[in-house]
Formats: sequence, structure tokens, C-alpha cells
Amino acid sequence: MTVPELKFPYHYDVVGSLLRTPALRQALDQFQRGEIAAAALKQIQRTETKKVVDHEVALGLKAVTDGEFNRSWWHLDFWQHLTGISDHFKESISFAGGGNKLHTAQLVDRVAFNPDHPFFADFKYTQSLVPAGVTVKQTIPSPTLLFGANWHDVYADWDAYLSDLAQAYRETILHFYELGNRYLQLDDTNWAYLISELNATEDDPGAHANFESQARDAVALINTVLQDLPADLTLTTHICRGNFNSTYVFSGSYDVVAKYLGQLKYDGLFLEYDSKRAGGFEPLAEIWHQDAHKRLILGLVTSKTPELESVESLTTRLNEAATHVPLANLGLSTQCGFASSTVGNRLTQEEEWAKLQRVITVAKQVWSI
Repeated sequence: MTVPELKFPYHYDVVGSLLRTPALRQALDQFQRGEIAAAALKQIQRTETKKVVDHEVALGLKAVTDGEFNRSWWHLDFWQHLTGISDHFKESISFAGGGNKLHTAQLVDRVAFNPDHPFFADFKYTQSLVPAGVTVKQTIPSPTLLFGANWHDVYADWDAYLSDLAQAYRETILHFYELGNRYLQLDDTNWAYLISELNATEDDPGAHANFESQARDAVALINTVLQDLPADLTLTTHICRGNFNSTYVFSGSYDVVAKYLGQLKYDGLFLEYDSKRAGGFEPLAEIWHQDAHKRLILGLVTSKTPELESVESLTTRLNEAATHVPLANLGLSTQCGFASSTVGNRLTQEEEWAKLQRVITVAKQVWSI
């Protein structure tokens, strides 16, 4: 059975964020100190975005991103420009080793689509940079990450809040589509959080049932967002376990959420598998759910450390995964982006490109492409 290539992620793909270049980091520091204006910073962001996109294209990636060069955080910059969300965020769970915490959005009004969201202009610019045959992948945070917001300060009813979230996201995605986007990814740490909490509450039926309910709500919300979108729009998610300065937040096998992930109407799921913290490949079959149009992209190459995985080890692991899901429905990537914030992970740009080149090299061998 042949499935159009654009209907799901490529066998070799990029998650999203890339290490900020020295010129961009310097400009961000200058902007924070008040030494340059926002317009000057934007010009440098544009210049550095072109450089990184050109490098991705030259490397051979079929889908490229702007490296998230136009934002400080993978999620906060998007949220603060949605109608109804404050630009002040509440800190919550700490990363391993400390040094940073997850952030929770704070509502000041009903959540709604913002037609002037700056991500639209950034996408249009990135789209202008790519040659024919290369797709621009747009990343935004999943709406499920807003479950922990102070929704009760604005809404009297949980379902009304979820309805507004779904509508705001649908309108946002459709506007990206109108601008020419055909590949959009929702980055989601909520599932990794639920893995952790479901495992932690195995002996507490009441608390466990609460997290199961959150999982069902997450499926319902996401599938509402995804329903009846254009057929030529590829929609994926990245299940993230936390990524800041080479640290993480969550651990645990996918088995406790596999039945929920299998219900999501995505064309593809990017799954972190770069360490033993993710467990084995057994849950892949339930996540894939025998869907010929769904591809699971395995994050077997770590973006957290510079050591380069061998071709042999990656090939072995892909073949092992293929005992649970057909090889045609699998792909390869790094487990996460390289810089979920301006801080970035503990490796160099040269090591970053080597990681992405290794992904491409192995994929071309395994899938004979």
C-alpha cells in the first residue's frame, strides 16, 4: 500500500529547535540589556534563520524548521500571544538537577485565536527561504499543556474552557494553512507528565482515576482540534520528557498511556527513545494501532550529549522496533530539539549537525531511500 509521502513525517525528520547561533545569542543579550531595539533583534533573527534553514536544506532534510530562532522558549512565546493568556507564567515542576522549572500559563480572559500572532509572520518568512520540494514544519505547544492553567478564574465550566481551547487552536492551525503551511507539529509534555503520575499513583485508586480522566480529556481535546482539517495537512506531535540544558523532567515507559496515544488522530508521533528512561518498544504496537497512515518517529539519537550514536546501534534498534510496528511506519530523529530555550543543550553546532547527518545517513540505509 502506497501512502502519499506528505501525509506523514519523513523517515528522517527534525523535531524542531536548533542551537542558537553566536550572533543570535549576542543579539538576544543586547536586547535584554536594552542596547538594541526589537526591530534590530528581529532583523538579526531573520538573518540567522536564513543561515540555519540553508544549512538544513544543504544537509538534505526534506522538512525544515526555523530552529525556533524567533522565540525564547518553545512554548511561552506562543502562549503569551494567544488572546486571554498573560505574559507572566507560574513555575511548577523542577528539571532533574534543578536549574529550571516548567511553567504554567495564567489566564486573564477567555482563550481565543489571535490573527496578529507574530508566529504567522515568522512562518511566512521561513516559507520564503525554502526551495521546491522542501517543506517548512511549524511547531507550536499542544493545547493539553494548558490544562494546568488557572482556568477556573475565568471559566465556570471545564468543558467551556476546553471548547475555547479547541477553537483557538483550530483557527490558528487553519490560518497557518492559509499562509501555505502543510506540516504542523504540536509539542506535548503532558503525556510524559501523565506517564509519571500514573505510575506514581498505582496504589492510590482515587488519584490514579483522576489522571486517567485527564488522559481521556487530552484525547478528546486533541482530536477535536484535529477533526476535519485539510487532507493535505500533515499533523504530528512530539511527546517530550523535558529538555533544558541537557536535563529532563519525566521518566517511564509508554505502556501506561499507549492506549490513549493510539486514539490520537495524528499522522505521526515523535517518541523519545534515547535512554532507558523511555522503556522498551513493546508499547509501539498499541500506539501505532495498525494505522497504515500513521508513522512513529523514534528519537533514538540524543540531542542532550555530543557523543555520536553508531550506525550499527541505530540500525539494530530500528530493526528491533520493527518487530512491533512495520518498518514502513517508522522513522528516525533526535529524541527532542537541541534548544527548547535560548540556553540550548550541552553540545556545539558542529556536533548538532553531525547528529542530524547521522539520522539522515541511517534512515537512507534502513529504508533504501
